Amino acid sequence: MTENTSIMPGEKPRVLLVDDEDQFRTTLAKRLEARGYHVIDVDNGEDAMKAIRHEDPEVVVLDQKMPDMDGVETLQELKKIKPEVQIIMLTGHGDIELARLTGRHDVLAFMQKPAEIEELIEKIEIGRQEYRYAMQRNEIPFVEEKNLKSWLIGSEGSRPGIIILGAIIFLTLFFMPAPEKLITMLSVEKGTPQDEMIRGYAQFRNLAEGQTIAEFYGRLAPYNLEGEREIQAAAQRAKVMVGVLVIAALFWATAAIPIGVTAMLIAVIMYFFQVLPPTGVAKAFASDAVFFIFGVLAMAMAISKTGLDKRIGLLVLSPTTSILKMGLIFAPMVAVCASFLSEHAIIAFIAPIFMLVYLSAIKTGGLSQDKTLVVMMLLTLNYACNVGGPGSPAAGGRNVVMIQILSDYGINITFAQWVMYGLPFVPVMALIVGLYFYLWGRNKVKIKALDIAANVRREADKIGKMTQAEYRTAIVLVLLIFCWSAFSGIYGMGGPVILALVALNILGILRFKDIAHIHWGPVFLYAGATAMGYGLASTGAALWVADLFVAALPTFLSQSGAGLAIASSILVGVLTNFMSDGATVAAIGPIVVPMAIIAEASPVQVGLAAAYASSFAHMLVVGTPNNAIIYATAKDPKTGEQLLTMGDFFKHGFFVLLLSWVVLWSWTILGYWQWLPWPA
Repeated sequence: MTENTSIMPGEKPRVLLVDDEDQFRTTLAKRLEARGYHVIDVDNGEDAMKAIRHEDPEVVVLDQKMPDMDGVETLQELKKIKPEVQIIMLTGHGDIELARLTGRHDVLAFMQKPAEIEELIEKIEIGRQEYRYAMQRNEIPFVEEKNLKSWLIGSEGSRPGIIILGAIIFLTLFFMPAPEKLITMLSVEKGTPQDEMIRGYAQFRNLAEGQTIAEFYGRLAPYNLEGEREIQAAAQRAKVMVGVLVIAALFWATAAIPIGVTAMLIAVIMYFFQVLPPTGVAKAFASDAVFFIFGVLAMAMAISKTGLDKRIGLLVLSPTTSILKMGLIFAPMVAVCASFLSEHAIIAFIAPIFMLVYLSAIKTGGLSQDKTLVVMMLLTLNYACNVGGPGSPAAGGRNVVMIQILSDYGINITFAQWVMYGLPFVPVMALIVGLYFYLWGRNKVKIKALDIAANVRREADKIGKMTQAEYRTAIVLVLLIFCWSAFSGIYGMGGPVILALVALNILGILRFKDIAHIHWGPVFLYAGATAMGYGLASTGAALWVADLFVAALPTFLSQSGAGLAIASSILVGVLTNFMSDGATVAAIGPIVVPMAIIAEASPVQVGLAAAYASSFAHMLVVGTPNNAIIYATAKDPKTGEQLLTMGDFFKHGFFVLLLSWVVLWSWTILGYWQWLPWPA
């Protein structure tokens, strides 16, 4: 007898054996137990239903012909109770019709008695692997070994140890005394000599003369308190929001709970700790950015449904005939495009094509997976689009926020000036991104010869000439990009894409049931991040965090315009990985601009450096919709496995963040900016 090497020592995979023939069942159970399985054997369907509720088997070996409940009836009931369980139908009465009937109920395999034990074990092991995939599809945590350490570590979507750590950190922040600096910031009156320290407050311009942050926020919350009690109440809510920032970043970075549930947890805390009134919390979640990302995901589904994505990919990716060219040619090209078109839209359109190419490449190569390749492809695209942000004001709402802040201080910067200062950074940084992933993955990737253009062409050939639906979708897409470029200042980014969805429905391309099938996790995620940014800004918590960061900087960074620009880029680059990019600029921008004025440096230089760094949200999925779209796209369509994890974002995002800073400082701030004039 040979040992089953796929089972680790001490591990007891659970198999439920259902058969009314006592001798056969008992004998088979003993043989399976001898191979290392924990076998629960029952002789009827009703007992099988009880066993699957209480014994938690991964695989069921089920007899078809039994008294009372036959195999098909039992199978249907078991799937209702536990849809992820894998069932092997084992019977001496199998025929083609039975296979057809059982196949409709998601049977893993159909075997006839007496099956060879080795063949049965092979099917059971396949069933165990499919069981894990089914759990991922159903968002059910799977823990390989049942001990305390494994339970604490958990698996993606359920990490009890991280959840407990987050709760401890949050409660520590909640119960600790309010820091003196926070109390001072909340109690400084506008118009006094001390109000310089609160000019970074997001609502500073709306404060009345003599009004404090605590008084202003007290009208938003609202709470009917005065004096010291009002300040203490505001400080308590600011600490709550800092706690939210910490646990949200921790949970998003480690996937302690599903990303959408983390977003809902933010709402729960904001509701029950009364950070804002109920309508205020709801409004904080329903921002234009949330409508935008929802619309982009639905739009991407429509484009994929018609096959237009393959044709667009053929056009954009035609020069990309190798992995090296993906880094050296494609990355700079797509980054420059992202400077003038919606970077989120470009990601949403190209990412599904990359997934198509990846799946085709591993299929051709006879592989089940090539982790390095999918990371190289998707993160090269993602980070190249991210670093396209500084190229022009049209690249994102955060740039418009900085222009408005500068305007509030009487400094007007034109579209052409922004392009002059920002565009030279884009292709250089994108080239660095491409080289980073090429050098990282060139020796690890299993598929060495990847002709992306050929793969995309081959896929496009399969669908023939363009259909009427593709033409209609293409027209709507062009009009959508035009509206984003020309009218986003009036209608936002969400308005045009919602209009496009309505148009696609009227044209008979996108049905409402299609929209219901989008990946809602990123939508909730960005809604949560937006609400968190608003809560941090309105309570004054963002101002306090920023002040702590600035106070920790060495003095040499505050003695020149270049030094302040570097310092502001560090501050924004860090925070934008934990807050939405727009919220980061909105919270930090009002700090860095007056900081430059006081130091007699150029506010434009310091402000632009801060705005550029808001494009460096590389480390967390929450940082930008680009990351969220890439994360949502990187799923194996057959198994539901998440191919690009939050750990991938954190690891590679950290190095790309460092590279982004180095290029911004050396090539831009200390490089060509030294020869450019600055507006007064």
